[in-house]
Amino acid sequence: MTAFVFPGQGAQFEGMGLDLFESSGAAQAVFQQADEILGFELSKIMFYGTAEDLKQTRVTQPALFVHAIATLRAKATTIPDAVAGHSLGEFSALVANGALSFEDGLRLVYARAMAMQAACEAVPGTMAAILGLDDAVVEDICASIDDVVVAANYNCPGQLVISGSISGVQTAMQRMTEAGAKRAIQLEVGGAFHSPLMEPAKESLAAAILNTTFNIPNCPVYQNVTGQPETDPEMIKANLVAQLTGAVKWTQTVEHMLKNGITTFYETGGSGKVLSGLIKKVDRAADTQTL
Repeated sequence: MTAFVFPGQGAQFEGMGLDLFESSGAAQAVFQQADEILGFELSKIMFYGTAEDLKQTRVTQPALFVHAIATLRAKATTIPDAVAGHSLGEFSALVANGALSFEDGLRLVYARAMAMQAACEAVPGTMAAILGLDDAVVEDICASIDDVVVAANYNCPGQLVISGSISGVQTAMQRMTEAGAKRAIQLEVGGAFHSPLMEPAKESLAAAILNTTFNIPNCPVYQNVTGQPETDPEMIKANLVAQLTGAVKWTQTVEHMLKNGITTFYETGGSGKVLSGLIKKVDRAADTQTL
């Protein structure tokens, strides 16, 4: 059994999508349609923009989404048995399994990007990667701090990202280093994603999601907030709304997919290396490929 998996922020790269545009009519149509829907030439920024250009939230999120779908349209020859996406990548996964149209998916991704940007500007926050510490220890330390700081991304065993207020995250980093973490690295991000500080973005995005038509998908999506497969459109919507302030349970997602018979993972979109590496750290024997 196969799964298509889609990366989130951090998988962007300079020149992304230009090769697809030049080699595939199906991909070319995706880029052109995206530019029309957004009202600006996202494709030009993707093809010719600098790394700094691609870091802008209003660009990064739709760029990764469009690149993933262009890759899918240009290269996919079969329907997967399951799909999953890391954070933003969950929207790409929902287009891949037919739950969302490309047009609706792009509109939601752009609305999400703008809502998250506004939330970041309203309440400053940050994130940090904690390496070499058990998840339970990270969770306990976060819970012991009075400021806002939570476990945000369960990426793979021994790699957990925390998120919250700047002071909360910095306090947690110090305590986790003292508790034996190999490294605690503050990330260059615009805000406290997947934490309670994203509540304003969650509220504005919820209305857009609830007003969008979601179809019964042609295969399950393993969703971030539960790590479990889902096919019910209403539950998919609810989990997508919860994702903004909830943790990305990627480790659990991969574990459940393996347990349920997925043998091959095709990383689709972005640099093609981010999720494959994390999956291998969950199970070294997992077959990971790039679509």
